Amino acid sequence: QVQLVESGGGLVQAGGSLRLSCAASGSIFAAYAMGWYRQAPGKQREFVAAITRGGPTNYADSVKGRFTISRDNAENTLYLQMNNLKPEDTAVYFCKANTPFGDSWGQGTQVTVSS
Repeated sequence: QVQLVESGGGLVQAGGSLRLSCAASGSIFAAYAMGWYRQAPGKQREFVAAITRGGPTNYADSVKGRFTISRDNAENTLYLQMNNLKPEDTAVYFCKANTPFGDSWGQGTQVTVSS
């Protein structure tokens, strides 16, 4: 089964940028659709962005035009480029792999955006 480890979170001022990474191991990365989710304090975990095996992407309306999801299948790594960050983007961001055996989640990385 796939193992996922997120990194790249941190503290950034509103309007700034961060690039999150999700390193996968234990299975064939290129075979899986992947996604990013986030969970803010007191809120449910919500969808942020997804990318299929072949590259097509999908975004939540709240991040469309600001965030870009991408993948490097050769390096088994998923990315989320976050630009023009807003305080409401503050959350723990989770990486997810959609495998034939069920969804696999990373441990999360904290993103904090100050105003």
